[in-house]
Amino acid sequence: MSQPNITLYTAQTPNGIKISIALEELGLPYKVEKIDISKNTQKEDWFLKINPNGRIPALTDTFTDGKDIRLFESGSILEYLAEQYDTDHKISFPKGTREYYEMKSWLYFQNAGLGPMQGQANHFSRYAPEHIEYGVNRYVNETRRLYGVLDKHLAESKSGYIVGDHVSIADISHWGWVSAAGWAGIEIDDFPNVKAWEELMLQRPGVEKGRHVPSPHTIKELIKDKEATEKMAAESRAWIQQGMQADSKRKA
Repeated sequence: MSQPNITLYTAQTPNGIKISIALEELGLPYKVEKIDISKNTQKEDWFLKINPNGRIPALTDTFTDGKDIRLFESGSILEYLAEQYDTDHKISFPKGTREYYEMKSWLYFQNAGLGPMQGQANHFSRYAPEHIEYGVNRYVNETRRLYGVLDKHLAESKSGYIVGDHVSIADISHWGWVSAAGWAGIEIDDFPNVKAWEELMLQRPGVEKGRHVPSPHTIKELIKDKEATEKMAAESRAWIQQGMQADSKRKA
């Protein structure tokens, strides 16, 4: 196992806190570079050399060959950390086992399904410049369906975790999104097994510490305050629309 020389480029988002939670669960040392996505820092040339897609999180490290390596896409980063540093299988399972492949399935379920659908639900519910009922219904309903899939699966879990007898990157990948369910219009009480799992995860010191990187994780408190929620949505809507316009100009 190589010695970590990790820098995490991140922001307070569901995808961003996946990585800090994993790093805390593994007890790895790491440096943090806070990326201000409201100012499109992630679109600057220096960052695009780390992640050509201009998104957070991203991570750099010294690889086993002594040269620098860059990682982007949260699922890929989680797999890297598990494969390079989790020799005791604290957040993973031995390669080739039944649990290993089950873990990967749920990791991809989140990264290809629940996360993107909930992200679109967020966009049409909170950030679109005009209310498009079809868009809201399409993505909120699909997100609810995916929560139902996860809820049914967790009902059969003996440990309370998504896979096997302990926490894994499958759990870590989901947690930030589930904790922000209310922002997308998802009532977590409708999914009691997911709610119990979310609370189980929050009892873990690594989750508690990692969720506050690089800034306090306050989404649940925010959602309870309607006025603050509307203000945050309006502010976010403005810079998200500006970012979309900037992206379209780059493509042109």
